[in-house]
Amino acid sequence: MLRLSPLALAVLALFASAAAAGEFTVGTATIPEMKAVFAQVKSRTVVPARARTGGTIRTVHVTEGSEVEEGQVIAIVVDEKIALELDAAEARIREITSQLDNARTELERAEQLLARGVVSQGRVDEARTQFNVTANQLTAAQAARAVVEQQAREGEVLAPATGRVLTVPVTQGSVVLQGEEIARVATGRYYLRLSLPERYAADIEEGASVLIGRRGFDNAAEQEREGRVAKIYPEISEGRVIADVEVEGLGDYFVNERTLVRIPVGHRSVVAVPPEAVTTRHGIDYVALSSAGGAIEVAVILGESFLDGAGPRVEVLTGLHDGDKVILP
Repeated sequence: MLRLSPLALAVLALFASAAAAGEFTVGTATIPEMKAVFAQVKSRTVVPARARTGGTIRTVHVTEGSEVEEGQVIAIVVDEKIALELDAAEARIREITSQLDNARTELERAEQLLARGVVSQGRVDEARTQFNVTANQLTAAQAARAVVEQQAREGEVLAPATGRVLTVPVTQGSVVLQGEEIARVATGRYYLRLSLPERYAADIEEGASVLIGRRGFDNAAEQEREGRVAKIYPEISEGRVIADVEVEGLGDYFVNERTLVRIPVGHRSVVAVPPEAVTTRHGIDYVALSSAGGAIEVAVILGESFLDGAGPRVEVLTGLHDGDKVILP
């Protein structure tokens, strides 16, 4: 009895099913040439939170990485002179209040004497003028106290916008001046900034799709996400062209963190077939071809996978030519 090898059986089965199988005519396809580069995570805006008054930092409520809301108190700056000025303003108000009470009493007494005909109208007018002057002085003293109280409130350093704190270059007990930076807050949407060699400057385009690997350096293809080239800067710096890429899901990344990006820098022609046309045995890839004598198997070397308008395709580096008839299962 004749025994056939597994490979011979597979070939016979292929011949038997060739008539019922579909065919795919091999043709060339144009795919983008991808360049792998590292990009850095950037924030659209980084805003400093500054001290509105000089003094000594009493408390700091945030650290690097803290999430803050707009208007949130992130530190308190204390100027001990303000407390002394506030005491002086309170004392001045008490003094003028006493003078106002005395002027009010003098005015009431003068009006009573005028009613009995003892004093002249001029004496009443003089007392009323003194009362009005003292009342205005009290108003001015109260306004001066409000200014000092506002200066005390300005010791609260507020977050300029909602975002994440990047740096806090001061500590409790630090002496700061008015306008000095207390913290830096990244407030804008995150994006990726990448730089490419100058020779690719004419090949990249705004709006082009790019592939972003997952966080870290183990960037498997199945983990890639899609982004878009949002801006290309017109100036080349140190032989590099700079571009910005917009992509969703960067909110938990560190600013300046690097990640791998694949960006199209041109196009190339490839021979490709549907993935189901490829059979793998013992680590070798085969494609069945239709010929005048029947079906034959050809060993091929595969390249990268991609999508075109007709569906998924896999690149064939060697083994096939344009116009070949491939048998599909």
